[in-house]
Amino acid sequence: MSDSRANRERIVGVIPARYGSSRFEGKVIADIAGKPMIQWVYERTSQSDTLDELLVAVDDPRVQSIVEGFGGRAIMTGGRHESGTDRIAEVVEKIPADIVVNIQGDQPLIDPNMIDEAVRPMVDYPEIQMSTLKREIDEDEYDDPGVVKVVVDDQDFALYFSRSLIPYPLHGEGVRVYEHVGLYVYRKELLLNFSKMPQGVLERIESLEQLRVLERGFKILVVETKMDPRAGVSVDTPEDIEKVERLIAEMKGLNDGCR
Repeated sequence: MSDSRANRERIVGVIPARYGSSRFEGKVIADIAGKPMIQWVYERTSQSDTLDELLVAVDDPRVQSIVEGFGGRAIMTGGRHESGTDRIAEVVEKIPADIVVNIQGDQPLIDPNMIDEAVRPMVDYPEIQMSTLKREIDEDEYDDPGVVKVVVDDQDFALYFSRSLIPYPLHGEGVRVYEHVGLYVYRKELLLNFSKMPQGVLERIESLEQLRVLERGFKILVVETKMDPRAGVSVDTPEDIEKVERLIAEMKGLNDGCR
């Protein structure tokens, strides 16, 4: 980034990589087209023009060994964190960072340009404390609770995130529905404060930790990504591996990188 602020602010990306996923244990090291998933995430993320440093927050020696084996930097964290955000907060608390990017460890097709999209407004406008991404979705995803929806105000700050359909198309015309793409950018101070906040009522109801930020009165800027929507596909179950491998074959140039 050429902006002078980029030269003054240190931007660190952290990939939380927990071994003990409830639905798919060990998924972060599951083989996808010949490489462990965490390696896909790391290598693609490392192509971002924005990041000054990239780390993997791990909780298991098996994950640490694999990350270090392909040349990544793994930081061992405590095993009792309730969320990836808490794990990231432990990692960055003692390292120099102004802006922290939370990169999901189960999105092996992530486009590094998405990181740049989310970080850029944080660099340009220091009053913004947190940002994330969204993409427009089709009607067949409206009722899927696994597709988290977001609505924003006229300045593109989040009003609400929900597993339900929002806004509801009562009259069936002119509605645009957006999925929240789970990549987060924080000012370090907000991240550390966030990790110490108790869960809010809405967060517990929806099981969406970003609602904790809204419930405490902070704002989240939501940027519409211009990247291929397939880049945000997550691996949640063993069956998703085959789906991702098909996408790898479909997405031209993926194995050669995004640049």
